[in-house]
Amino acid sequence: MAVMPENARLTGCLDEIQVDFVERKATPRLLTKLGIQLHLAELSLLNTILILEVSGVERARSTVHNWVHNAELQPGSGRSPDHVAVDETDIWLDSDKYWLYAAVDPEMNDLLHKDLKHVTTGGLAWLFLRKLRGKHDI
Repeated sequence: MAVMPENARLTGCLDEIQVDFVERKATPRLLTKLGIQLHLAELSLLNTILILEVSGVERARSTVHNWVHNAELQPGSGRSPDHVAVDETDIWLDSDKYWLYAAVDPEMNDLLHKDLKHVTTGGLAWLFLRKLRGKHDI
């Protein structure tokens, strides 16, 4: 995997992005490269596909996500993410209600931390975030 400095993946021309991994030629190479660069520049997947649609190319979010992942331009692992998505939701297992806490690095699509509790309180949420911070130095 080619590890690039954080800002190097956003600069330069589109010719520097290699898309040889794309097997289907349904999307012009230039638009594939543009989609990768737009998303790496922190444009959301939704906004990236909307820009591609202006050029007449309709692609699913998962397709653009796969382009970015397969281009191997993501920052190296072991770093602290700049953004973390955190959610808590209630789930039912048999007749018991639980609260699932989860934190994800949205750039790498990696699950960073999870916890399952019988109840939810502000204190438990705080403890979850504290454990997350300790594990990933964020």
